[in-house]
Amino acid sequence: MEEPNITRVTEFIILGFSEFPDLQIPLFLLFFLIYLIILMGNLTIITVTCLDPRLHTPMYFFLCNLSFLDISYTSVTLPKLLDISLRKRQHISAVGCFTQLYFYLFLIGVEYILLTVMAYDRYVAICHPLRYTMIMNWKLCGMMAAGTWIMGFIETVTHIILISHFSYCGSNVINHFFCDLSALLKLSCSSTSIIDHVTYILAVFVELPCFALTLISYVYIVSTILRIRSSEGRRKAFSTCSSHLTIVLLFYGTLTCLYVRPSSTQSVDQNRAFSVLYIAFVPMFNPVIYSLKNREVKEALRRVFSRYK
Repeated sequence: MEEPNITRVTEFIILGFSEFPDLQIPLFLLFFLIYLIILMGNLTIITVTCLDPRLHTPMYFFLCNLSFLDISYTSVTLPKLLDISLRKRQHISAVGCFTQLYFYLFLIGVEYILLTVMAYDRYVAICHPLRYTMIMNWKLCGMMAAGTWIMGFIETVTHIILISHFSYCGSNVINHFFCDLSALLKLSCSSTSIIDHVTYILAVFVELPCFALTLISYVYIVSTILRIRSSEGRRKAFSTCSSHLTIVLLFYGTLTCLYVRPSSTQSVDQNRAFSVLYIAFVPMFNPVIYSLKNREVKEALRRVFSRYK
C-alpha cells in the first residue's frame, strides 16, 4: 500500500482577519491602540507600585506579577497580528510558531495559578486580618510567586513536545491571528487524541484544583463579609474582592471555552472570538478593574506625579 505523502512543514501562514480585506487598516489601528493602552495601563501599575512604599504589600506585589503577565502574553501575540494587518507578512517559521505557542500556553498556565494565589491573599486579608502580615510574609509571597512561574513553565512542555512532532500533511495555513493550539490541531493529520488526554489531565490536576481553591476562598470571604455588622465595612471588604472575582470568572469562562473541549468540536471562528476577548480586552481592562479604581492607587499616582513636578 502506498504511504501518504507526509512532509515536515518549515513554515506556516497566519491568516489573521484576511476575510475582511477592506478593514485591515482600521483593524491595525484598533489593535495598535489596544496594545498601547495595555502597555501604558499595566506599566503604570508596576511603576507606581515600585515607587510608592505604601503599596509594598502582598496584594500589590501579586498585582505587579499580573500586570507583567498581561504585558507578556499580549506582546507574544498582538505584534504579529499588527504586522499581518499592516504589511501582510503572514509567514512564520515552524520554530517561531511553536515558540509563540509555548510562551502563550506558559503564560496562561501562570495566570491560572496566580489568580488562585491572589484569591488566597484576599481570603487571608478578610478572614484573618489580624494575622495577615504574619501569614502573608515576604518570604511566603516570594515562594508563591516563584512557584507560580515555575509551574507554568513545567506544565506547558508536554503540549509543545507533542505538537512539534505532529505531522502536517495538508495545508499550512492557520486560520487564526496567532499560532493557537486549536488552529494547529486542525492542520495536523496525526491523531490529536493524546493532546486531548493531556489537556484533560492538566484540567483535572491544575485548572480544577485552582478553580476549587479560588471558589473555596470566596465562599469563606462571602461568609465573613456577611457577618460584618457595619454596611460600610461590608462594602469596603467586598470592593477589595469584586474586581478579582470578575476577572476570574471571565478568565475561566473564556479559557474553558477555548481549550477544555475535544478538538473535533472546536470552531476556529469561535476560538478566534474568545482569543480576542482574552488576549486584547481582558488585559486592557485589568488595570482599571483591579487598581485604577482603587483609592490607594489613585493617591499613589498623585504622590508620584507631585514628586516629579
